[in-house]
Amino acid sequence: MFQSSSLCSADLGAGPTAAARSLSLRGSWRIRSGNGSLELPGRVPGCVHSALFQRGLIQDPYYRFNDLKYRWISLDNWTYSKKFQIPFNISKWQKVNLIFEGVDTVAKILLNSVPIGKTDNMFKRYSFDITTVVRNVNSLELRFQSPVLYAAQRSKAHTSYWVPPDCPPPVQKGQCHVNFIRKEQSSFSWDWGPSFPTQGIWKDVRIEAYNICHLNFFTFSPIYDNHTQGWNLEIESSFDVVSPKPISGQVIVAIPKLQTQQTYSIELQPGERIVELFVKINKNATVETWWPHGHGNQTGYNMTVLFKLDGGLSIEKSAKVYFRTVELIEESIEGSQGLSFYFKINGLPIFLKGSNWIPADSFQDRVTSDLLRLLLQSAVDANMNTLRVWGGGIYEQDEFYRLCDELGIMVWQDFMFACALYPTDQGFLDSVRTEVAHQIRRLKSHPSIIIWGGNNENEAALMMNWFNIHTSELHTYINDYVVLYVKNIRQIVLARDKTRPFIISSPTNGAESIEEGWLSANPYDKNFGDVHFYDYSNDCWNWKIFPKARFVSEYGYQSWPSFSTLEKVSSENDWSYNSEFSLHRQHHAGGNNEMLLQIGFHFKLPKNTDPLQTFKDTIYLTQVMQAQCVKIETEFYRRSRSEIVDGKGHTMGALYWQLNDIWQGPSWASLEYGGKWKMLHYFARHFFAPLLPVGFEDQDAFFIYGVSDLHSDCKATLTVRVHTWNSLEPLCSSETERFVMEAGKAVLLYKEQVPALLGRCGNCTRQSCVVSFYLSTDNQLVSPTNHHFLSSLNETVGLQKAHITANISQQGDTFVFDLETSAVAPFVWLDVGSIPGRFSDNGFLMTEKTRTILFYPWKPTSKSELEQSFHVTSLTDTY
Repeated sequence: MFQSSSLCSADLGAGPTAAARSLSLRGSWRIRSGNGSLELPGRVPGCVHSALFQRGLIQDPYYRFNDLKYRWISLDNWTYSKKFQIPFNISKWQKVNLIFEGVDTVAKILLNSVPIGKTDNMFKRYSFDITTVVRNVNSLELRFQSPVLYAAQRSKAHTSYWVPPDCPPPVQKGQCHVNFIRKEQSSFSWDWGPSFPTQGIWKDVRIEAYNICHLNFFTFSPIYDNHTQGWNLEIESSFDVVSPKPISGQVIVAIPKLQTQQTYSIELQPGERIVELFVKINKNATVETWWPHGHGNQTGYNMTVLFKLDGGLSIEKSAKVYFRTVELIEESIEGSQGLSFYFKINGLPIFLKGSNWIPADSFQDRVTSDLLRLLLQSAVDANMNTLRVWGGGIYEQDEFYRLCDELGIMVWQDFMFACALYPTDQGFLDSVRTEVAHQIRRLKSHPSIIIWGGNNENEAALMMNWFNIHTSELHTYINDYVVLYVKNIRQIVLARDKTRPFIISSPTNGAESIEEGWLSANPYDKNFGDVHFYDYSNDCWNWKIFPKARFVSEYGYQSWPSFSTLEKVSSENDWSYNSEFSLHRQHHAGGNNEMLLQIGFHFKLPKNTDPLQTFKDTIYLTQVMQAQCVKIETEFYRRSRSEIVDGKGHTMGALYWQLNDIWQGPSWASLEYGGKWKMLHYFARHFFAPLLPVGFEDQDAFFIYGVSDLHSDCKATLTVRVHTWNSLEPLCSSETERFVMEAGKAVLLYKEQVPALLGRCGNCTRQSCVVSFYLSTDNQLVSPTNHHFLSSLNETVGLQKAHITANISQQGDTFVFDLETSAVAPFVWLDVGSIPGRFSDNGFLMTEKTRTILFYPWKPTSKSELEQSFHVTSLTDTY
């Protein structure tokens, strides 16, 4: 991660003049349609859709059915143009380059009507030598080709054999052949998002002019030497030397806080030159390592690298350096076949808790650093330590990784290949090789990235034969798979980044997949690697359906976002569960019915006479169902970390699908589009807590496990209470003896037959009672209060309609909600509509008469505004 403060000055004989000049071409451009009938101004970075929307020429692309209405935009061939003046004397520079950090995607570039290059990969950086073409006054043009038409052409031209899939399922309303274009794969649609294949200049663009030499890029890797037990730093710098003779000079690397300063002599030959420096960190300095959230600090050190070259040329770079080690441990486990699959950070095994990240918007220019901070802070606030940047989106912007470094979020970074087979012609491979090399160079100095993943689900797609490939032809596709991910991507990763593991796919069997020739017969094997698991038809309250695997990197259930989120992109006649809009927004086949099926297992479906209220109640119930399903599943994975049962277990990671939303619609996300927390996200704050009691039943016995992510043992007590549905006073309460809760373990703390538990609590049945329990430790740390339902909630006896009131007051920047209820209330949901912010807790079981909840606003608001927007729902309100 670098702040690029290149201070370049040179003494070229007649006193100091700058050795490099940079001119940004961000800002206002002209955009015109293919036939010239439409011309408008547009911003760079940006895209055509955003420009049209900003000019009022189209509505919000997310409104109602606009993803279909505006298909014409992505089918047209747009042109971006800009006239600009160079504010310095161009004739005095030996070399002038035009640099694009990102072009989306297929374009011909002309400067002063001279073709200077082409682009066809959204994930590459492009640099064009314009020395002979550039003038004082210039016109620059990017002639884009429709990505949809380009992908179709490339697919058609690949005549030797079929590269599936052709098109997404019809329910996604998407475009075809996305695997033939190096562009965000989900921009042609996905099962949680729309089809908006954008065109535009999506990252920075600038002109760089220089003499003598120029620093193209600068990257580094901290490396721990086990032999000397010290830290080293490998720094790599790339220069373009335009001087006809070699240039010599010195490099001074300084990390003041670590009492480290080293000077090196270098000589640069003419041409493109790489300088590699090896810095030994002073052994007398104490290096504080970077730790994931919940495990320690995220200490970083300021480093400066100063190149002092011939002729008074000096180039300075500053960066933040973090020190941490990562190991992926795959070794045999006693009592279990196969191999472990877990991560050690700084030598400590860490259970990865978190979710999967998708692009935060179809239009990347709308993804601000404020939005990224909001979403990533929400992940940390829910006790997550990991996000997987999923392979069907984008390599995220620099700010994303900078925030992950700062917040302590570990990143599992996929390369951008997902749910498809890909061509392996030379042009495609060359493009991918450049893409991969560029992304490694850009990202490898971030401590947050702990693993590279070659693709999403492509090993599974091939070996489970998703595309119905004939057995006789399978070898062609297996060969292509090995060529792309092993002989190209893996080879580049191993050569360019020795500091973190690489796995070829997710899910994969890891070392076992490699053993089987890079592809496993069953990539979902619970004894190896990671698994993805989805089951929408079986009852999610039955924990026996979940895989006791080594690591679960995808799992989840859908829900609908809040009414306040949907309201912004819909109209009144859309507001029912079976409306055309509700079906249109659901991109997962049968998804709306699957949600009702899961709700029906344990809850009553709403039957209000008011259709709008029925819609709102159904939305609420989908969120209750999703939160409860993912809670039960995640708790199962967390309690499986230390045990082997029937040869299965030692689960060391749970990343549910998915963290965030790309638009307003039903999905697996726990954060709605814009960042509002669904009930699942509040539940995640509890089920990912560092200290957690987990309750479950097996054959009429009730068990409670204690799960600890703490670094040290602690003395703790477990309190178990039984409540009746019809009383706000607990029926009975018991406390265990003090015990030692082991660090980094999940252990059985409590076991009792359910009839015995109910029997000693007076007049209690499964239908009339509910159990709650929590851990408290000697050092004041208290776990969340967890609870266990003894029956489905549609079978409860004694549950009354709760009347819940809130008194709102302000305390500094925070608002206090003092709640009072007339009866025990399950799934109490506090909602303030579109007022941005989050509560300290939500979706909770209220078993006491009063409870105080805090509201943390994300933008200034007032008591009266909150009172006007406030609405509370609990389960019986839907009856």
